Amino acid sequence: MQLVVARIGRAHGVKGEVTVEVRTDEPELRLGPGAVLTTDPAGVGPLTIESGRVHSGRLLLRFAGVRDRNAAEALRNTLLIADVDPDERPEEPDEYYDHQLVDLDVVLADGTEIGRITEISHLPSQDLFVVERPDGTEVLIPFVEEIVTDVDLEAQRAVIVPPPGLVDDRAVIASARGEDEDGHPDSDGHPDSDGHPDGGRRPGAEDGR
Repeated sequence: MQLVVARIGRAHGVKGEVTVEVRTDEPELRLGPGAVLTTDPAGVGPLTIESGRVHSGRLLLRFAGVRDRNAAEALRNTLLIADVDPDERPEEPDEYYDHQLVDLDVVLADGTEIGRITEISHLPSQDLFVVERPDGTEVLIPFVEEIVTDVDLEAQRAVIVPPPGLVDDRAVIASARGEDEDGHPDSDGHPDSDGHPDGGRRPGAEDGR
């Protein structure tokens, strides 16, 4: 399986180094010296990583055969792609590669269907499930322990316990608690579903990983 692990940015200095936008939680494994990566566009590669270092919080790479700034700049915006065994799992038991999560069904604890994961969005603060609902609309589910309580790869599903406002109140929450004819919450005290949650980042995986 081929997975995007980085995108090449601008040239750095005059000796062929480039900045890279890392799209993997395991850069030491995917982007280490000696790694041979295919590319998009394909004609640029394959590229072999000769060396790497961190400078001002950014990863810098040098590729075999790329010796000057012009050659490095010609690689700008190239995607770096690693060949990964589809059965491979991250070292930590609660981590997953993106390709393992995409297409999982998302359900509530009682089995109510929310939708299907179509993409994993990696933000600086947290990872998000992009979930397509049966009606074709999308909802973003933060991939944090408090919300995503179970990921079962064998059953191909992720179980969530969403706070009020995370999923469509009319499609899901209303069926669980009921509202009066004006759309106000009933006597159970739950708030209207018009808020948006935030939360810490739970380990995820590569871009498409």
